[in-house]
Amino acid sequence: MRVREILRRQSLVHIAFRIGIFFKGLDGALEIFGGLLLFFIKPETISRVVIALTQRELGRDQDDAVASYLVQGARRFSASSQMFAGVYLLSHGVIKIFLVASLLRGRLLAYPMAIVVFTLFIVYQMYRYYLHPSIEMIALSILDAIVIVLTGLEYRRLKRARHAV
Repeated sequence: MRVREILRRQSLVHIAFRIGIFFKGLDGALEIFGGLLLFFIKPETISRVVIALTQRELGRDQDDAVASYLVQGARRFSASSQMFAGVYLLSHGVIKIFLVASLLRGRLLAYPMAIVVFTLFIVYQMYRYYLHPSIEMIALSILDAIVIVLTGLEYRRLKRARHAV
């Protein structure tokens, strides 16, 4: 392989890593926002909003899988599940923001730490999937796995670059 091809491939991995980390950070910020929101909104309000938002779609198509799924979830949403979801989202978001900030600063220790934490997120997501199968948990786990691979590749690139200096 020629040097130019190697550099191009490394830069593509670096760009993909930066994009993946950007979305992890955005996801973390949204989780913090959602977690905080859950502490201030009553479960009944959430249920009413979801039903109002899906009512038109269900009026047109009673078999709409997404709308039906959302309505069923909203009806089962209790104060205890709301508290769990709030704490989970808030802590998950804070951890992601901390890791993303550390990764963007190029702190070497952050890379293996992020790989371990994101792997633990996948383990937990698969546990949740085992209890309550959902396509969201699979999709989230696949995206986390991609970010883990990109983080590992970026870590290797950074270590090599620092050793070359």
